[in-house]
Amino acid sequence: MFNAVLTLRLAKHGVDIAIIGFFAWVALLPTFKFLWAPLLEKWDAPGFSRFWGKRRGWIMLAQLGIFTAMIGMAATSDDTSLPLTALFAVTLAFWTTTLEIAADGWRIELAPSQSEQGPVVAANLWGYRSAMVAAGSGAALIAARADWTWAYLAIAAAAFAPFPILAAMRGEADARGGRWASLASGVVASGIIAALVTVATAAIGWVALRSVAAAGVDSDSNITPFVLVVCMLPFIALAFALPRIRKMGADAPWRRSPVAGPYVDIFWRYGYATLAVLAFVSLYRVGDVLALTLSHPLWNERGYSLDQIGIADGAVALPASMLGVAIGGWIAAKWRLGPALAAGAVVAALGNWVYVWLWWTPPAGWVLYASVALDQFGNGLAGTVFVVYLSMLVNPRYPAAQYAFLSGFAFLLARLLAGASGTMQKAVGYDGFFLFAGFVTVVAVVLIPFVTRVAAREPDEEVITPESVFGA
Repeated sequence: MFNAVLTLRLAKHGVDIAIIGFFAWVALLPTFKFLWAPLLEKWDAPGFSRFWGKRRGWIMLAQLGIFTAMIGMAATSDDTSLPLTALFAVTLAFWTTTLEIAADGWRIELAPSQSEQGPVVAANLWGYRSAMVAAGSGAALIAARADWTWAYLAIAAAAFAPFPILAAMRGEADARGGRWASLASGVVASGIIAALVTVATAAIGWVALRSVAAAGVDSDSNITPFVLVVCMLPFIALAFALPRIRKMGADAPWRRSPVAGPYVDIFWRYGYATLAVLAFVSLYRVGDVLALTLSHPLWNERGYSLDQIGIADGAVALPASMLGVAIGGWIAAKWRLGPALAAGAVVAALGNWVYVWLWWTPPAGWVLYASVALDQFGNGLAGTVFVVYLSMLVNPRYPAAQYAFLSGFAFLLARLLAGASGTMQKAVGYDGFFLFAGFVTVVAVVLIPFVTRVAAREPDEEVITPESVFGA
């Protein structure tokens, strides 16, 4: 609702393609979820967690935040004030990400091994993708018959529906409060927190927009070179920090820190191989993120109606995605990770490249539906294998925080480039853009033989050997 559906909404309102590309940077927020993930590991959600526990408590708080942000997006659905549109899109991204942090930590705790993660990830993604497809398809179909306000209100109501189900569930065995008292205090605390998040987002956004305007950036600016430079900065910083991290003992303050400790632990355990792992995860999903950013504007440009887009996003995308997730879960559980990751990358690239064919083919319903089916099948397969791979990298001591960091970093490059997708499309066209998207995904295959041999360092091992970096 703050990405694919929003880009379609903006395109229908005639917003410049470069500005639409800039809105893809809203999705950068989940990339930085490691900044507040330790809070969800260390502290309970006010009110809710007293009865329902830490994980469910945070999920309930996040659901209320999602509902209020969606109402804000409905109230600004005419897009006459793009800063207001951006404000509620960012707050929606924040609450969606908060929910993901809590859910991912819960999932990894439930299934710590690769064989267990395969089916659990498939089940998780079936629900996740069903909701995503239902929202995308439902919003387009409702907007075709009413308007975007009703579309966002309807999806807001659907997003709220699980809240009373959670509220009706039994509490934790060691619950520290009653159901109704915990519910009431949680709702009040959620309202206050949601208001504070919105105000803080507005203030930060105002400063950011003023700074960008002062720098002279507009829809005609070529920002791609700047974005690529920014993408390299994390790798450069990590390369300088790794030697010191590798020498830290068990009592080092950075390793014991409740905030930084989970992240320092990743680099301490994997050493210099961390750079190869981060390079691989940064490339693996670039094509799918870029395709998601401009696929809907592409369909709109080719003249497909909201009804056709709604069918493609729903009746076509859902079964294709579910099939991809199912096969991806089976592959992740039965195959070695190397071949599974390679298969996912190739199929995902084909799903990106099919849009080149769509661009050059006269508009027809079956062309759109066939393209979406292949794209969503590849996305589902690659995404499932990738989630299992990331889950196997985390230390069971910090499942939520470390998965938040790895999954966030995995989409840093992709989402930075997505923000420049509009200017890239202006330079190379839709066909060149989607050719590039698939090519980047295939490039990640080169790193698979290296990253699948990476082995974690034993606890407080002092000797650094090739075996401790890349495995036996």
